[in-house]
Amino acid sequence: FFSAMALAAADYFRKTRAFSKFGVAISGGRDSCLSALVAWQAVAIVHPELDADALAAKRREMLRFFFMPTRYSSEGTSKAAEQLASDTDATFTALAIEDAFGREVEATETMLGPDGVPVSDVTKQNVQARLRGARMWNWSNSSGALFLQTGNMSEKAVGYTTMGGDLEGCFSVIANLPKTVVVALLRRLQSRLGFEGIDLTLETVAGPELAADQVGESELMPFAVLDACLYLYAGEKLTEEEVGMALPSLFPDVDEADLRAWAKKFSRLFTRSIFKWVQAPLVI
Repeated sequence: FFSAMALAAADYFRKTRAFSKFGVAISGGRDSCLSALVAWQAVAIVHPELDADALAAKRREMLRFFFMPTRYSSEGTSKAAEQLASDTDATFTALAIEDAFGREVEATETMLGPDGVPVSDVTKQNVQARLRGARMWNWSNSSGALFLQTGNMSEKAVGYTTMGGDLEGCFSVIANLPKTVVVALLRRLQSRLGFEGIDLTLETVAGPELAADQVGESELMPFAVLDACLYLYAGEKLTEEEVGMALPSLFPDVDEADLRAWAKKFSRLFTRSIFKWVQAPLVI
């Protein structure tokens, strides 16, 4: 899988002849970590003629990683992002969006004022993602970079992503990988590469860090269950009720009522999110 993704990213890069470098918004989380590693390997495929030292120099030129924190970004993800950039010889830029976040929330409050509607908590989360997406586009436009989108298949399928935000990008490298496969690949790559940045990433709590103490599995469901629902409902075309009946055989230690509730939740989120993922970038 990793070799296929790296080859696809490299082939798209060199066959279009439209780009000079790769850009990734890294969060210190699992998805952007794997996407960044794909870009790291893609540079080696684009330049097979270079020795180790020359390749490291070329990666400093062609790999740009951006970390854009707010008040919700943790010390753990900050360290993981910076270390991963060091491991991969990427040029790293940390550029906070906290001030812009405050301004955009105030602007939204002004726009909603006549209707007496408050800015929702979900909107405040999406504002952060959209600021990051806009900055990546602005940088990409001026630098001629291939802006990689970093979302995985599982979260994309249930709409756990932001239109105009983390769903943005020129080319998506992991959007056909379920979340459980993303994590499994990172563990395998860590055993192979020994990068400290992967270790630090895997030590963090999986969540988008757009609100205080945010945990992805708490807001959705356990990723293993989500991926089983994705396979059964979207892949095998089982109904919501059939998925609820099938899950207990896969997760015998989990309460059946919880599994039925998660099957129902998945089908609702999947259907509601179609408008999002049909607008996602090109996918390998």
